[in-house]
Amino acid sequence: MATIKEIAALAGVSRGTVDRVLNNRGAVNPITAEKVREIAKALDYKPNKAGLVLAAQKKKVKLGVILFSTDNPFFADVLKGVNEKAQDLAGYNCSVLVKQIPINVDTQLRAIDELLREEVSGIALAPQNDERIRLRINALCEQGIPVVTLNTDIENSKRIAYVGSNYTKSGKTAAGLLRLMTHNIVQIGIITGSSDILCHTERIAGFTEALRPYQKQMQIVSIVETQDDEIESYEQTSRLLKEHPEINALFFAAGGVYGGCRAIDSLGLAGRLRTIAYDKADTTEHFLQRGILSAVICQQPRIQGQKPLELLFNYLTSGESPDKECYYTAVDIRILENI
Repeated sequence: MATIKEIAALAGVSRGTVDRVLNNRGAVNPITAEKVREIAKALDYKPNKAGLVLAAQKKKVKLGVILFSTDNPFFADVLKGVNEKAQDLAGYNCSVLVKQIPINVDTQLRAIDELLREEVSGIALAPQNDERIRLRINALCEQGIPVVTLNTDIENSKRIAYVGSNYTKSGKTAAGLLRLMTHNIVQIGIITGSSDILCHTERIAGFTEALRPYQKQMQIVSIVETQDDEIESYEQTSRLLKEHPEINALFFAAGGVYGGCRAIDSLGLAGRLRTIAYDKADTTEHFLQRGILSAVICQQPRIQGQKPLELLFNYLTSGESPDKECYYTAVDIRILENI
């Protein structure tokens, strides 16, 4: 088994430098730190777990979490996962600060600043796909504050890992379900949250790609955005269905499912549309039972809350980098018979 002494000899640095790099303690030249980590990885260095527990208890790690505060019940389950993991980590003298914010870039940037003032060591973040957020994540990385993205990712950032659904695959799954559930000409309306949220655009991209071979009989009529707001979803879905009576299938690519289903019901269209949405909740179960929803695709929200904290804690206390870039949750299809 490799030792810190061996890594130090190969890297040409002191054992103290190796310890600081592997345990994220103190400032080390980025080039030197990368060299040490590469050598440790090549030697399959494994830190002493008992020592890590003691070190973590003395270190007092503080982690921050930033989630969207929407009407979407999915995020309530993500928060349950966060709280469950926070309770586990409390025994290692690790505290977790949670901020739930609206979908707004400026608000997200302020939330990051607030967590930094609280001196957090790492941040789990559901990011907006915006250049300012990307630059902030990269700056945090340069400061030695690791970021794990959850639920939705951000392109070309220096976050150390992503935990959440493979949204292209889940979008393709939704398209496949509609194809199996329909026949003849299918006219589809899409209700999404925001084009500024990467997971929403990736779902639609996957959905569209999967429909391409069938575009003669399956056509997308219109796409509307609701910002994951239930009232906005009710109004937009109502307007969409009134303006396009030819629509016979709906795809909810984000939140706002409750409001959208209420609109379907109020227009007397329950059971007349094939409708695909996401996430298991009391409301989605109710609408499945009533025939307003045809199927939902679940994405393990508690894991999305738990895993980022685990990755950050391990990284900060042992220098253990995530063993992969993306931790995808399962694509879990629920219909009335198995909800």
